[in-house]
Amino acid sequence: MKKTLTAVLAGTVVLGLAASGVCAKDDNVIKVAASATPHAEILEKAEPILEEQGYKLDVTVFEDYVLPNEVVESGEFDANYFQHIPYLDSFNEEKGTHLVNAGGIHYEPFGIYPGTKDSLDDIAEGDEIAVPNDTTNEARALLLLQDNGLLTLTEGAGLTATIADIEENPLKLEIVELEAAQVARVVDDAAYVVLNGNYALEAGFSVAKDALAYESSDSEAAKTYVNVIAVYEGREEDEKIKALVDVLKSEEIVSYINETYDGAVVPFVEDAE
Repeated sequence: MKKTLTAVLAGTVVLGLAASGVCAKDDNVIKVAASATPHAEILEKAEPILEEQGYKLDVTVFEDYVLPNEVVESGEFDANYFQHIPYLDSFNEEKGTHLVNAGGIHYEPFGIYPGTKDSLDDIAEGDEIAVPNDTTNEARALLLLQDNGLLTLTEGAGLTATIADIEENPLKLEIVELEAAQVARVVDDAAYVVLNGNYALEAGFSVAKDALAYESSDSEAAKTYVNVIAVYEGREEDEKIKALVDVLKSEEIVSYINETYDGAVVPFVEDAE
């Protein structure tokens, strides 16, 4: 675990099975595929707590949003921790996978961040705004732009909105669609970027200090876009999966999240459902 996370913090991405070669079917080992920030960092804090309960947490970091689901579907990994429910549902529908939510852990406010301009007051005709191109995150980005008066979507577009659903664009803004991990890399080219919480953190942005606009923590998005532990259907009641979820929702981990991420990561409260 320490070697894996040291590599993460150094910016190295580990793909495929962890070097330990531990089988995902070992009842005392919990193999989790995760995004680097904040997911793997949160898991690192959970490791010693789980160890006290007799479990070894084995985390592999993935850079993309596809492989973590594929390795859980195949049974190579017990669970993954990187995605919200709309993305999980969309992935299942598109790929024919059988993944389910085993527990909601945290919410990451989606935000509009500075690119070549550092205020929305400076927006001008033809400005470029970079957004994620995957189905659910693009819709979320467009809805945030709409909420801030930058464009209008067709009625009912909702969580399936794409740039084809832009009904009014008075400033003729150019919406640049990029793979989610690439959006933060165009801050020197686009006027603004719309980022997932984890990619904002990786890019060094603070929601509280840097976001020009973001989803409020008491919004419906907190429930809709909760990041979850995902497992193969039927495994959500496995003892080690329940242990993992319980630890990630524990007071110790909730305190760690609140103290570490400056509002970019918000613990999910079950009774908010």
